[in-house]
Amino acid sequence: MPSKSRNTLSTEGAAKPANIWLLGMRPRTLTMAAVPVTVGAVLAWAGDAVPAWITFIMTLGCALLIQIGTNLFNDANDGERGADGPDRIGPLRITGAGLAQPKQVRRAAIACFIAALLAGVYLVVVGGMPILVIGLVSLVAGYAYSSGPRPLSHGPFSEVYVIVFFGLVAVAGSYYLQSGQLPDDAVLLTGIAIGCYAAAVLLVNNLRDTDADIRAGRKTLAIRLGTPTAQWLYGFLLLVPFPMLAVAWGLQSIGLVWLGLPVCLWLAVLFARMPVGPGMNAQLGRSALVQVLVGALLIVEQLS
Repeated sequence: MPSKSRNTLSTEGAAKPANIWLLGMRPRTLTMAAVPVTVGAVLAWAGDAVPAWITFIMTLGCALLIQIGTNLFNDANDGERGADGPDRIGPLRITGAGLAQPKQVRRAAIACFIAALLAGVYLVVVGGMPILVIGLVSLVAGYAYSSGPRPLSHGPFSEVYVIVFFGLVAVAGSYYLQSGQLPDDAVLLTGIAIGCYAAAVLLVNNLRDTDADIRAGRKTLAIRLGTPTAQWLYGFLLLVPFPMLAVAWGLQSIGLVWLGLPVCLWLAVLFARMPVGPGMNAQLGRSALVQVLVGALLIVEQLS
């Protein structure tokens, strides 16, 4: 008797509607939206800005809604293209597993984007034209990530996209909304540093899916670089934020942040020796958590 596929087994116990949509949201990845928004706000507060809690909550809500919507569009489009079929070695995707129809998942994604747009009206009132531009560009980029004739996720620049939107834009935008001032070089550099961790998560995902992506005709950065170089790039993305943050704030001003360096070194060495395959699923979770770790250490340092 043939054994069930990994994802077939995963669908058992996931059939409840609430569980299905929770899977589609990919809750373990949502820290990539929450961390940069929080870091940006804390940098403003550390610079004597008065905390605007409603603005912070609305900013965080918009970031999460845009990421959830992007995840759902990705789920629907990849599932419809057959990229997330029974042979998928990554986490379950609800469209590819047959738990939801593509049109249902797209409607949910559109609902998330509309909710983000409505919440964003408040932020535009607070921040003006720069926030309107950031919000609209973020929505378009979230849609274009996996939609249209040339999705960003299918090419070699998706890691750059993640650094820009899940790092630079999120940190700088949150800082601006709290302080009312344009971010300086230190804030911008911090945004890029935080975004590097999100890019590392995506790189793990794409390297794990290399075989399936090649069959689907994709040309991700992991495919272009090959396994050894992609593994070295992963280590670079984990480690380069430390000198970047040191340049931004000074060696002594990020004292606590250095506590995350041994963890990043361990993850870099671990991944460099890791064979491509399902074992990389655990590395995804570790990579997301290290962003939380470094972000939390930076927040504590800034507020102390």
